[in-house]
Amino acid sequence: MPPSPDSRTDDEVLAATDVAALLRHGLTQDAFRTALFGDGAVAAAVTLDRLGVLPRSLVFLAGIVRAGGLEYAAGLPEPLPSPEPAALLRQWLAGAAPAAATPQAEERAARWLEAVAEIIALRRAARRRPAPGTPGW
Repeated sequence: MPPSPDSRTDDEVLAATDVAALLRHGLTQDAFRTALFGDGAVAAAVTLDRLGVLPRSLVFLAGIVRAGGLEYAAGLPEPLPSPEPAALLRQWLAGAAPAAATPQAEERAARWLEAVAEIIALRRAARRRPAPGTPGW
């Protein structure tokens, strides 16, 4: 079994990850796909979680990407309910939209949004869990 990778803090992942670039290249280039769904999804989840984005908002947006395409979703005036995360996500999506010229790339974008939503949900569940050794653990 290979050794576990070293743990990194949220801030270290954010500092080392360009979400916009990974999204732009990871939708169409196999060499970037693992990074997009790995560090890219984690960095996006940390960023959006810190901005208070609810996972269900991203899942809803993934459905919009499937129905209307990435360019359509990027052009929405409010892809998320709050202005700051909406502007950031719109920037990420708009940067990736020109590269997502196929239905497969747009489906990958929708799956990526769902992965980010799942990571946010897991982070929130972990924060609610009692610490080991405390009552209710």
